[in-house]
Amino acid sequence: MLKIGLLGVGHLGKIHLQQWLTIDGVELIGFYDVNQDLVEAVHQEYKIPFFKSEDELLAACDAVDIVTTTTAHFEVAKKALLLGKHVFVEKPLTNTLEEARELIQIVQEANVKCQVGHVERYNPALLALKDMALQPMFIETHRLAQFNPRGTDVSVILDLMIHDIDIILHLVKSSIRRISASGVSVMSENPDIASARIEFDNGCVANLTSSRISMKKMRKMRLFQRDAYIGIDFLEKKTEVIKLKTEGMPPLGIEFPIELGNGEMKTIGIDMPTIEPINSIRLELSEFVQSIIVDKPVRVSVHDGFQAMDVAHQILYKMSRHNEDHKL
Repeated sequence: MLKIGLLGVGHLGKIHLQQWLTIDGVELIGFYDVNQDLVEAVHQEYKIPFFKSEDELLAACDAVDIVTTTTAHFEVAKKALLLGKHVFVEKPLTNTLEEARELIQIVQEANVKCQVGHVERYNPALLALKDMALQPMFIETHRLAQFNPRGTDVSVILDLMIHDIDIILHLVKSSIRRISASGVSVMSENPDIASARIEFDNGCVANLTSSRISMKKMRKMRLFQRDAYIGIDFLEKKTEVIKLKTEGMPPLGIEFPIELGNGEMKTIGIDMPTIEPINSIRLELSEFVQSIIVDKPVRVSVHDGFQAMDVAHQILYKMSRHNEDHKL
């Protein structure tokens, strides 16, 4: 039985706690949080033991789930890794790139599992495309949220856009040629709305928009490639694929003919892949456990976490330069 310790029982930490209680093969031995009022409330609600310090919790567990504020990720993860503990740490991996580089080195030397919580990798709308050859040449994303003071300790880039950055880097197998970005702070001290453009060496272009001051929620990604358009709705968990049908292709869900203008007829097919009803957080935590038990690579490694952070910080830099250039 793998002994799990939980660090942080705020909004997301409490969700993790609930999921740990449903996962086979693990024992949630307890949690720690700096907020004593929160500790008492969670203890009373779930009857889960709490520890008086991080050190006590780390000494008692085999693996730790870090759901603290971003600024605390590095010190806690470093301490756990140096003790030989397996680590699951919420995104972003750390607060700075220097911290992330050091964690990568420690993970390699410690020979333990370390997974970063980019939960959208486990969204069923994306997983529905696992058998499709994705080679996008144009990508458009919109990730909009209503304002919530929670999370404003970091910019909207590190809070929201980093989800789409991670997925794009996972899909586009190419180096980045150029990044441009702009954004503004509206409700907090950090940028609340931003737009970025990432150009890759293979010709792919990705346009990303993120806002945490929207009137409505939206989490959509559109992929365009040589043979298809793919629409992914991460919020509604829906996926659609529109393809130009070629000879030998199996039947698609809906098919209809179109005329190209020169008398030539083609067939367009619309397919709605089956979406499995899964809990993404439960799946990522379960997979983390399996990576430990059977010694297999994690889906989202510290290298993945670093790369997403690296691009996010490049976007932040380009955004600051853009704002400086356009000051009155």
